[in-house]
Amino acid sequence: MGARIALVLASSTGGVGRHVGMLVDGLVAHGHDVSVHGPAATDTQFGFSGRGAQFVPVEIPASPQPGDVLAVRALRRSLRDVAVIHAHGLRAGFVAALGRPAGTPLVVTWHNLVLAQGLRAKLYHPLERRVARAADVTLGVSTDLVQRARELGGRDVRLALVPAPVRPAATRGRDEMREELGVEPGQPLVLAVGRLHPQKGFETLVAAKWSQPQPFVAIAGSGPSYMTLAQRISAEHAPVHLLGYRDDIPDLLAAADLVVVTSVWEGQPLFVQETLAAGVPLLATAVGGIPEVVGDGARLVEPHDVEGFTAAAEALLADPAALRELGRRGLERAATWPTEGDTLAQVEAVYAQLPGTAGRA
Repeated sequence: MGARIALVLASSTGGVGRHVGMLVDGLVAHGHDVSVHGPAATDTQFGFSGRGAQFVPVEIPASPQPGDVLAVRALRRSLRDVAVIHAHGLRAGFVAALGRPAGTPLVVTWHNLVLAQGLRAKLYHPLERRVARAADVTLGVSTDLVQRARELGGRDVRLALVPAPVRPAATRGRDEMREELGVEPGQPLVLAVGRLHPQKGFETLVAAKWSQPQPFVAIAGSGPSYMTLAQRISAEHAPVHLLGYRDDIPDLLAAADLVVVTSVWEGQPLFVQETLAAGVPLLATAVGGIPEVVGDGARLVEPHDVEGFTAAAEALLADPAALRELGRRGLERAATWPTEGDTLAQVEAVYAQLPGTAGRA
Protein backbone atom coordinates (compact mmCIF):
# COMPACT_ATOMS: atom_id res chain seq x y z
CA MET A 1 0.00 0.00 0.00
CA GLY A 2 1.35 3.43 -0.91
CA ALA A 3 2.04 6.21 1.54
CA ARG A 4 0.63 9.74 1.71
CA ILE A 5 3.59 11.87 0.63
CA ALA A 6 3.66 15.66 0.59
CA LEU A 7 6.20 17.42 -1.64
CA VAL A 8 6.85 21.08 -0.77
CA LEU A 9 8.62 23.66 -2.93
CA ALA A 10 9.04 27.42 -3.04
CA SER A 11 8.98 29.61 -6.16
CA SER A 12 10.75 27.78 -8.98
CA THR A 13 11.07 28.24 -12.72
CA GLY A 14 13.71 25.61 -13.44
CA GLY A 15 15.51 22.59 -12.09
CA VAL A 16 13.77 22.23 -8.72
CA GLY A 17 10.32 22.24 -10.29
CA ARG A 18 11.32 19.72 -12.95
CA HIS A 19 12.86 17.48 -10.28
CA VAL A 20 9.68 17.58 -8.20
CA GLY A 21 7.65 16.80 -11.33
CA MET A 22 9.80 13.74 -12.00
CA LEU A 23 9.21 12.53 -8.43
CA VAL A 24 5.47 13.08 -8.78
CA ASP A 25 5.36 10.93 -11.91
CA GLY A 26 7.28 8.08 -10.29
CA LEU A 27 5.59 8.14 -6.90
CA VAL A 28 2.10 8.24 -8.38
CA ALA A 29 2.98 5.37 -10.71
CA HIS A 30 4.09 3.34 -7.67
CA GLY A 31 0.73 3.82 -5.97
CA HIS A 32 1.53 6.60 -3.52
CA ASP A 33 -0.96 9.32 -2.62
CA VAL A 34 1.01 12.44 -3.56
CA SER A 35 0.27 16.08 -2.83
CA VAL A 36 2.36 19.06 -3.91
CA HIS A 37 2.36 22.24 -1.82
CA GLY A 38 3.79 25.38 -3.37
CA PRO A 39 3.09 28.64 -5.22
CA ALA A 40 0.24 28.50 -7.73
CA ALA A 41 2.64 29.55 -10.48
CA THR A 42 4.59 26.31 -10.07
CA ASP A 43 1.53 24.22 -10.87
CA THR A 44 0.86 26.39 -13.90
CA GLN A 45 4.40 25.82 -15.18
CA PHE A 46 5.03 22.20 -14.20
CA GLY A 47 1.51 20.79 -14.21
CA PHE A 48 1.68 18.84 -10.95
CA SER A 49 -2.10 18.48 -10.69
CA GLY A 50 -2.21 17.08 -14.22
CA ARG A 51 0.26 14.35 -13.28
CA GLY A 52 -1.92 12.65 -10.71
CA ALA A 53 -1.00 14.69 -7.63
CA GLN A 54 -3.24 16.87 -5.52
CA PHE A 55 -1.94 20.43 -5.73
CA VAL A 56 -2.32 22.73 -2.72
CA PRO A 57 -1.43 26.39 -3.41
CA VAL A 58 0.86 27.79 -0.73
CA GLU A 59 2.76 30.97 -1.56
CA ILE A 60 6.40 30.46 -0.55
CA PRO A 61 8.50 33.20 -2.18
CA ALA A 62 12.14 32.65 -3.07
CA SER A 63 13.28 34.99 -0.26
CA PRO A 64 12.17 35.15 3.41
CA GLN A 65 9.27 37.55 3.92
CA PRO A 66 6.84 38.49 6.72
CA GLY A 67 4.20 36.61 4.75
CA ASP A 68 5.97 33.35 5.62
CA VAL A 69 3.73 33.12 8.68
CA LEU A 70 0.76 32.67 6.35
CA ALA A 71 2.58 29.88 4.49
CA VAL A 72 3.37 28.15 7.80
CA ARG A 73 -0.29 28.29 8.82
CA ALA A 74 -1.42 26.98 5.44
CA LEU A 75 1.03 24.09 5.60
CA ARG A 76 0.00 23.26 9.15
CA ARG A 77 -3.51 22.68 7.83
CA SER A 78 -2.66 20.96 4.54
CA LEU A 79 0.00 18.59 5.93
CA ARG A 80 -2.27 16.85 8.42
CA ASP A 81 -2.23 13.06 8.20
CA VAL A 82 0.58 12.77 5.64
CA ALA A 83 3.19 10.07 6.18
CA VAL A 84 6.23 12.00 4.91
CA ILE A 85 6.97 15.63 4.10
CA HIS A 86 9.69 16.06 1.47
CA ALA A 87 10.71 19.71 1.01
CA HIS A 88 12.88 20.87 -1.87
CA GLY A 89 15.21 23.80 -1.25
CA LEU A 90 16.07 25.73 1.90
CA ARG A 91 13.08 28.07 1.71
CA ALA A 92 10.61 25.21 1.40
CA GLY A 93 12.51 23.28 4.06
CA PHE A 94 12.35 26.18 6.50
CA VAL A 95 8.60 26.77 6.09
CA ALA A 96 7.86 23.04 6.16
CA ALA A 97 9.90 22.62 9.35
CA LEU A 98 7.79 25.28 11.04
CA GLY A 99 4.49 24.05 9.65
CA ARG A 100 4.78 20.28 9.91
CA PRO A 101 2.49 18.50 12.37
CA ALA A 102 4.23 17.05 15.42
CA GLY A 103 5.79 13.67 14.74
CA THR A 104 5.61 13.83 10.94
CA PRO A 105 8.98 12.92 9.38
CA LEU A 106 10.68 15.61 7.29
CA VAL A 107 13.09 15.06 4.38
CA VAL A 108 14.77 18.11 2.84
CA THR A 109 16.68 18.10 -0.44
CA TRP A 110 19.26 20.88 -0.68
CA HIS A 111 19.42 21.98 -4.31
CA ASN A 112 21.50 25.16 -3.99
CA LEU A 113 24.27 26.70 -1.93
CA VAL A 114 23.49 29.99 -0.19
CA LEU A 115 25.63 32.64 -1.92
CA ALA A 116 24.23 35.64 -0.05
CA GLN A 117 26.63 38.17 1.47
CA GLY A 118 26.38 40.93 4.04
CA LEU A 119 23.00 41.38 5.72
CA ARG A 120 21.39 38.68 3.57
CA ALA A 121 24.02 36.20 4.73
CA LYS A 122 23.18 37.00 8.36
CA LEU A 123 19.57 36.17 7.56
CA TYR A 124 20.18 33.00 5.58
CA HIS A 125 22.84 31.28 7.66
CA PRO A 126 20.58 30.79 10.71
CA LEU A 127 17.91 29.55 8.30
CA GLU A 128 20.36 26.96 6.94
CA ARG A 129 21.16 25.77 10.45
CA ARG A 130 17.49 25.51 11.36
CA VAL A 131 16.70 23.45 8.26
CA ALA A 132 19.71 21.17 8.71
CA ARG A 133 18.80 20.36 12.30
CA ALA A 134 15.06 20.02 11.72
CA ALA A 135 15.24 17.43 8.95
CA ASP A 136 15.14 13.73 9.78
CA VAL A 137 17.06 13.12 6.52
CA THR A 138 18.87 15.65 4.36
CA LEU A 139 19.71 14.93 0.72
CA GLY A 140 22.33 17.18 -0.93
CA VAL A 141 22.69 17.29 -4.72
CA SER A 142 26.46 17.81 -4.48
CA THR A 143 29.23 16.82 -2.10
CA ASP A 144 29.80 20.37 -0.87
CA LEU A 145 26.12 20.67 0.07
CA VAL A 146 26.32 17.37 1.96
CA GLN A 147 29.35 18.67 3.86
CA ARG A 148 27.64 22.00 4.57
CA ALA A 149 24.53 20.33 6.01
CA ARG A 150 26.65 18.08 8.23
CA GLU A 151 28.66 21.04 9.51
CA LEU A 152 25.42 22.78 10.47
CA GLY A 153 24.15 19.84 12.50
CA GLY A 154 22.33 17.63 10.02
CA ARG A 155 21.62 14.27 11.63
CA ASP A 156 21.37 11.99 8.58
CA VAL A 157 22.85 13.59 5.48
CA ARG A 158 23.25 11.76 2.17
CA LEU A 159 24.22 12.52 -1.41
CA ALA A 160 21.12 12.73 -3.59
CA LEU A 161 20.83 10.91 -6.89
CA VAL A 162 19.76 13.41 -9.56
CA PRO A 163 19.11 11.99 -13.04
CA ALA A 164 19.59 13.91 -16.23
CA PRO A 165 16.35 15.31 -17.66
CA VAL A 166 14.92 13.70 -20.76
CA ARG A 167 14.84 16.35 -23.47
CA PRO A 168 13.09 15.95 -26.83
CA ALA A 169 15.22 15.71 -29.94
CA ALA A 170 15.95 18.79 -32.03
CA THR A 171 13.20 19.62 -34.51
CA ARG A 172 15.14 22.05 -36.70
CA GLY A 173 18.41 21.63 -38.52
CA ARG A 174 21.73 23.19 -37.52
CA ASP A 175 21.89 25.50 -40.53
CA GLU A 176 18.31 26.70 -40.07
CA MET A 177 18.92 27.61 -36.44
CA ARG A 178 22.18 29.40 -37.15
CA GLU A 179 20.56 31.41 -39.92
CA GLU A 180 17.68 32.37 -37.62
CA LEU A 181 20.13 33.59 -34.96
CA GLY A 182 22.20 35.56 -37.47
CA VAL A 183 25.40 33.50 -37.25
CA GLU A 184 27.65 34.17 -40.22
CA PRO A 185 28.84 31.21 -42.35
CA GLY A 186 31.94 29.71 -40.72
CA GLN A 187 31.48 31.74 -37.53
CA PRO A 188 31.63 29.65 -34.31
CA LEU A 189 28.50 29.64 -32.17
CA VAL A 190 29.16 29.67 -28.41
CA LEU A 191 26.02 28.95 -26.39
CA ALA A 192 25.14 29.55 -22.73
CA VAL A 193 21.77 28.80 -21.14
CA GLY A 194 20.49 29.78 -17.72
CA ARG A 195 18.64 32.24 -15.56
CA LEU A 196 20.08 35.74 -15.87
CA HIS A 197 21.34 35.96 -12.31
CA PRO A 198 24.76 36.77 -10.75
CA GLN A 199 25.18 33.10 -9.77
CA LYS A 200 25.52 32.20 -13.45
CA GLY A 201 28.59 34.40 -13.93
CA PHE A 202 27.58 35.63 -17.38
CA GLU A 203 29.74 38.71 -16.79
CA THR A 204 32.69 36.48 -17.73
CA LEU A 205 31.22 36.03 -21.21
CA VAL A 206 30.63 39.75 -21.60
CA ALA A 207 34.17 40.61 -20.49
CA ALA A 208 35.87 38.08 -22.79
CA LYS A 209 38.20 39.64 -25.40
CA TRP A 210 38.04 37.37 -28.41
CA SER A 211 40.56 37.10 -31.21
CA GLN A 212 39.40 37.49 -34.79
CA PRO A 213 37.13 36.15 -36.10
CA GLN A 214 34.89 36.70 -33.09
CA PRO A 215 32.45 33.93 -32.23
CA PHE A 216 28.72 34.51 -32.05
CA VAL A 217 27.99 34.27 -28.31
CA ALA A 218 24.37 33.58 -27.37
CA ILE A 219 22.79 33.45 -23.90
CA ALA A 220 19.33 31.90 -23.68
CA GLY A 221 17.38 32.76 -20.54
CA SER A 222 15.61 35.49 -18.63
CA GLY A 223 15.99 36.88 -15.14
CA PRO A 224 16.78 39.84 -12.90
CA SER A 225 20.23 40.55 -14.39
CA TYR A 226 18.88 41.24 -17.88
CA MET A 227 19.24 45.04 -17.83
CA THR A 228 22.65 44.94 -16.17
CA LEU A 229 23.98 42.51 -18.76
CA ALA A 230 22.37 44.34 -21.67
CA GLN A 231 23.95 47.64 -20.59
CA ARG A 232 27.40 46.06 -20.25
CA ILE A 233 27.09 44.34 -23.63
CA SER A 234 26.21 47.66 -25.26
CA ALA A 235 28.88 49.67 -23.45
CA GLU A 236 31.65 47.16 -24.19
CA HIS A 237 30.49 46.26 -27.72
CA ALA A 238 30.66 42.62 -26.72
CA PRO A 239 29.62 40.00 -29.32
CA VAL A 240 27.03 38.64 -26.89
CA HIS A 241 23.37 38.20 -27.85
CA LEU A 242 20.66 37.86 -25.19
CA LEU A 243 18.05 35.53 -26.68
CA GLY A 244 15.57 35.75 -23.80
CA TYR A 245 13.53 32.77 -22.66
CA ARG A 246 13.64 29.90 -25.16
CA ASP A 247 11.70 26.66 -25.30
CA ASP A 248 13.84 25.21 -28.13
CA ILE A 249 16.99 24.34 -26.19
CA PRO A 250 17.52 21.05 -28.11
CA ASP A 251 17.58 23.03 -31.38
CA LEU A 252 20.07 25.54 -29.92
CA LEU A 253 22.29 22.72 -28.67
CA ALA A 254 22.29 21.11 -32.10
CA ALA A 255 23.43 24.40 -33.64
CA ALA A 256 26.22 25.17 -31.13
CA ASP A 257 29.92 24.55 -31.67
CA LEU A 258 30.70 24.94 -27.97
CA VAL A 259 28.53 25.24 -24.87
CA VAL A 260 29.86 27.24 -21.93
CA VAL A 261 28.86 27.40 -18.26
CA THR A 262 30.44 30.31 -16.35
CA SER A 263 28.62 29.87 -13.01
CA VAL A 264 30.15 30.77 -9.67
CA TRP A 265 28.32 27.78 -8.15
CA GLU A 266 26.07 24.92 -9.31
CA GLY A 267 24.73 21.77 -7.71
CA GLN A 268 23.86 19.27 -10.42
CA PRO A 269 22.89 21.67 -13.22
CA LEU A 270 20.41 20.09 -15.59
CA PHE A 271 21.69 22.07 -18.57
CA VAL A 272 25.18 20.63 -18.05
CA GLN A 273 23.67 17.16 -18.12
CA GLU A 274 21.59 17.98 -21.20
CA THR A 275 24.67 19.25 -23.01
CA LEU A 276 26.77 16.15 -22.39
CA ALA A 277 23.85 13.85 -23.19
CA ALA A 278 23.48 15.65 -26.54
CA GLY A 279 27.18 15.10 -27.34
CA VAL A 280 27.93 18.83 -27.50
CA PRO A 281 31.40 19.96 -26.28
CA LEU A 282 31.26 21.72 -22.91
CA LEU A 283 33.56 24.26 -21.23
CA ALA A 284 32.50 24.87 -17.63
CA THR A 285 33.69 26.31 -14.35
CA ALA A 286 34.99 23.88 -11.73
CA VAL A 287 32.50 24.82 -9.01
CA GLY A 288 30.07 22.96 -6.76
CA GLY A 289 28.90 19.68 -8.20
CA ILE A 290 29.99 20.31 -11.80
CA PRO A 291 33.28 18.33 -11.57
CA GLU A 292 31.39 15.39 -10.04
CA VAL A 293 28.81 15.46 -12.82
CA VAL A 294 31.11 15.84 -15.83
CA GLY A 295 34.20 13.85 -14.85
CA ASP A 296 36.51 14.00 -17.88
CA GLY A 297 33.57 14.75 -20.19
CA ALA A 298 34.13 18.52 -20.19
CA ARG A 299 36.94 21.06 -20.07
CA LEU A 300 37.00 22.89 -16.73
CA VAL A 301 38.29 26.37 -15.80
CA GLU A 302 38.20 28.47 -12.66
CA PRO A 303 35.29 30.87 -12.06
CA HIS A 304 35.80 34.62 -12.68
CA ASP A 305 38.97 33.87 -14.71
CA VAL A 306 38.12 35.78 -17.88
CA GLU A 307 41.51 35.27 -19.54
CA GLY A 308 41.66 31.57 -18.67
CA PHE A 309 38.12 31.02 -19.91
CA THR A 310 38.72 32.88 -23.16
CA ALA A 311 42.00 31.05 -23.85
CA ALA A 312 40.38 27.66 -23.23
CA ALA A 313 37.38 28.46 -25.43
CA GLU A 314 39.51 29.76 -28.30
CA ALA A 315 41.83 26.75 -28.10
CA LEU A 316 38.86 24.40 -28.41
CA LEU A 317 37.22 26.35 -31.23
CA ALA A 318 40.50 26.28 -33.17
CA ASP A 319 40.79 22.49 -32.86
CA PRO A 320 37.84 20.60 -34.41
CA ALA A 321 39.36 17.25 -33.39
CA ALA A 322 39.48 18.35 -29.75
CA LEU A 323 35.85 19.44 -29.95
CA ARG A 324 34.79 16.07 -31.37
CA GLU A 325 36.76 14.21 -28.69
CA LEU A 326 35.22 16.32 -25.94
CA GLY A 327 31.74 15.64 -27.27
CA ARG A 328 32.48 11.90 -27.41
CA ARG A 329 33.72 11.86 -23.81
CA GLY A 330 30.64 13.78 -22.73
CA LEU A 331 28.38 11.11 -24.22
CA GLU A 332 30.34 8.40 -22.41
CA ARG A 333 30.03 10.26 -19.12
CA ALA A 334 26.30 10.78 -19.57
CA ALA A 335 25.83 7.02 -19.89
CA THR A 336 27.09 6.58 -16.29
CA TRP A 337 24.58 8.90 -14.58
CA PRO A 338 21.72 7.69 -12.38
CA THR A 339 18.38 7.08 -14.04
CA GLU A 340 15.02 8.40 -12.91
CA GLY A 341 14.38 4.88 -11.58
CA ASP A 342 17.52 5.09 -9.44
CA THR A 343 16.41 8.42 -7.98
CA LEU A 344 12.93 7.17 -7.25
CA ALA A 345 14.30 4.04 -5.57
CA GLN A 346 16.53 6.19 -3.35
CA VAL A 347 13.75 8.47 -2.12
CA GLU A 348 11.34 5.58 -1.55
CA ALA A 349 14.01 3.79 0.49
CA VAL A 350 14.50 6.96 2.55
CA TYR A 351 10.76 7.28 3.17
CA ALA A 352 10.52 3.62 4.23
CA GLN A 353 13.30 4.09 6.81
CA LEU A 354 11.64 7.04 8.55
CA PRO A 355 10.09 6.44 11.96
CA GLY A 356 6.33 5.93 11.92
CA THR A 357 6.04 5.86 8.13
CA ALA A 358 4.55 2.39 7.96
CA GLY A 359 1.80 3.33 10.41
CA ARG A 360 0.83 6.33 8.29
CA ALA A 361 0.61 4.43 4.97
